[in-house]
Amino acid sequence: MRKEITPLVRTLVMAAAGCVLLPVAEASEGLSATTNTGLTYVGNARCSSCHIASSNQFVHTVHANAFKLNPKNESDKYGCEKCHGPGSEHIAAKDPGNPANRGAIISFTREWGTPVEKQNSMCMNCHQGGQRNLWAGSVHAMNRLSCSDCHNPMANLSGSGLLKNASISETCFSCHRQQRGEFAKRSHMPVPEGKMTCVDCHNPHGSATRPLLKGDSVNETCVSCHTEKRGPFIWEHAPVRENCLNCHNAHGSNNEKLLQVSRPLNCQRCHGNTQHPSTLYNASQSLGGGAAVNSRVLGRSCQNCHPQVHGSNHPAGARFQR
Repeated sequence: MRKEITPLVRTLVMAAAGCVLLPVAEASEGLSATTNTGLTYVGNARCSSCHIASSNQFVHTVHANAFKLNPKNESDKYGCEKCHGPGSEHIAAKDPGNPANRGAIISFTREWGTPVEKQNSMCMNCHQGGQRNLWAGSVHAMNRLSCSDCHNPMANLSGSGLLKNASISETCFSCHRQQRGEFAKRSHMPVPEGKMTCVDCHNPHGSATRPLLKGDSVNETCVSCHTEKRGPFIWEHAPVRENCLNCHNAHGSNNEKLLQVSRPLNCQRCHGNTQHPSTLYNASQSLGGGAAVNSRVLGRSCQNCHPQVHGSNHPAGARFQR
């Protein structure tokens, strides 16, 4: 008995055979329906007759393929109007550029004027849950960012995620200029080299922490990679247990090991006059030469004698010497 070939299977077979597929602008050409507000879906062909450049870019995106090849529901078949809403009132306007008519269609640019809440609600119709569970109340949501401030669903400008820039980091840096500068310092996390991205530590769509960390705290985020620093230790170093940022700058520093200030000054911010003399070791004692050089500023400074500065499991490691 011969099985019936579904339209989806036929389309995939034609694509594999090298046949030319219809652009998404023609996929819903014959669709027409009226909503309960009296507006009518006009079909993608009407949209692409004016928005030619956008239509040509859109056909190569994951959204276009999802709407065309595997629609999850009836509204997916409307393509452009799935996100922008019914277009009958928009095309009926004699002057679509008139601000008085801009409410006729949902647009995803700040210049057009569609409220951010309306823009985001259209995206959340499909992209709910998962990493976006905590979007409401997040620092990005409270600052009224729209999805389209970071994403461009109309073109493949990035390798994944339909971002507005070529990479995740470049997208984040478009707002976070201070962090861009920190990553340019001589000691930095390998984000500029492409070995890491901002989302390795942060969830831009929301988290339980104010800086949108993936972990429950700064330390939990850091030790997800730096597992040797996790502990538990018999002898714990109080500032390390409290927060890694007491000593380190997470994005970049002009001091080695991402330190806030160079050694031994980094240690002397807390250890001012305990055990050793309270002399402030400075550049003149390390660079002056001759008798002026103090042994406590050579090599790794304090860590020449206290190497286990993050914590020790040795029974005699109370001073982190072993």
